[in-house]
Amino acid sequence: MLQKDGFFRRREEGQFRQNQNQNQPINPAPATSPTAPAPSEPMSTRAEPRSGSSDERKEAKLVVGPQIKIKGVEISDCDTLVVEGRIEATLDSRVLEITEHGVFQGTIAVDNAEVHGRFEGELTVRKQLIIHATGRVSGKIRYAKIKVEEGAELAGEMQMLDKDRSTVASPRRVGNT
Repeated sequence: MLQKDGFFRRREEGQFRQNQNQNQPINPAPATSPTAPAPSEPMSTRAEPRSGSSDERKEAKLVVGPQIKIKGVEISDCDTLVVEGRIEATLDSRVLEITEHGVFQGTIAVDNAEVHGRFEGELTVRKQLIIHATGRVSGKIRYAKIKVEEGAELAGEMQMLDKDRSTVASPRRVGNT
């Protein structure tokens, strides 16, 4: 029988608990007493508006941790995406951060992007793109403002967005810098 609290524990720890409890009967969870408060509803992933402010909500942040690989998804309603692992996706967000060992492949439109790792695909940055010395960006890149540190690599088609950010101005092809 699968123990509720042992499912996500390390195997050795789970085996120790199983051996320790082998001859003891399994007791069900205690029933709630009539004076105890009823269990609350499960929390939603979005914060409910607080009284007095109708449009305030918590930031929706997704962190793809190291050693995690996600492939073939469309991410929606995400304010900030932090990539520490590897992701192949389509995304429209406010902020993208790719850490030094992170890899993003796909299509993304964001307000601000900061690349320490690797990006491959189509990237549209409505405000500012920052590529750090360890960053490598390749593909079709559109940006309003760009900052590239010495040592960073750029390859592909670079286009600057017009002031109104709705159209693309003067495409330029660049190699590694």
